[in-house]
Amino acid sequence: MSSFRERMLQKTAELGVGAERQAKAPSASAETRRSSAFKTGPGMLGALAAAEQRIQQLEATSDKLMLPVGAIRPNPWQPRKVFSDDALASLAESIREVGLVEPVVVRRVEGGYQLIAGERRLRAHKLLDLDEIKAAVIECSDEDMAVLSLVENVGREDLTDYEVGQSLRVVEGEFPSRKRMAEALGMSRKGLYRFLAFENLPDFVRQDLDLNPHLLGGAAADEVVSAIKKHGEAGIEAARALWSSVASGALDQGKFATAIKQHVLHGHGHQGVHERSIEKIFSGKSHAGTITRDASSFTVKIKTGVLSEEQEKEIRRLICSLFSVTPS
Repeated sequence: MSSFRERMLQKTAELGVGAERQAKAPSASAETRRSSAFKTGPGMLGALAAAEQRIQQLEATSDKLMLPVGAIRPNPWQPRKVFSDDALASLAESIREVGLVEPVVVRRVEGGYQLIAGERRLRAHKLLDLDEIKAAVIECSDEDMAVLSLVENVGREDLTDYEVGQSLRVVEGEFPSRKRMAEALGMSRKGLYRFLAFENLPDFVRQDLDLNPHLLGGAAADEVVSAIKKHGEAGIEAARALWSSVASGALDQGKFATAIKQHVLHGHGHQGVHERSIEKIFSGKSHAGTITRDASSFTVKIKTGVLSEEQEKEIRRLICSLFSVTPS
């Protein structure tokens, strides 16, 4: 019997034509890559086993219906912010050619139905202007939907840290504490806090992440939150001044926190903090090294093979004189 997580991933495997024609379990390589980062903790094994049994029973007796597309409401626990237009177009073309192989999964709610699994399949039907969609109707509580969303989405490789963080935040109330939540997910508490750090970012950052969740990863978000917390209002204003550079790609997200600190402590203007310049050094016609300046450092790198002993001593003397360092 496949694991509950694998079965749920099969239900939502809709990344392209191949996935639509045949529901597939996650590839061995994908499962291997994920296993080191995400393992179901022992505290959740009993709950997942019970959920698997319950879902199997529900599926065995579920109604398979053709439902009006307009009668199905979105899943409120869906964390994904961005759907690929190309992937949806490919999926829609597959449905046009061979029909919908794997029905969407829904539950009955007042006035209609609510989607449990199959967001892309539903969107593809809307893209094709189809009036009806094949659906499996099961009973599912709010708590079950929240947990299913968490299990499915944390295990997806193509989900961004921001989207995972949103999913974790939504279902956080299902756990008695964050410590328990981390244990259940097989995460360290530090790893969990990185995902949850997005909630503490300024509104202007989170608004852009809603539109493009790839702009900032969990580690960078955690560092930025720490930098802003340390510097207070000045940190927020520094982040505001620099954020457009991060969003445009001019400032690497990994250097965002450092740039905030420099902006606050040294009063650097917008241009001076984020620009990265690289100058090449030549010895005759041969490339000898580089001079690099970015948000965090000024680096001179010279190949040892092109330096004479006297040149090296001269460089050392210059550095020592500039910074009042006694030569070794």
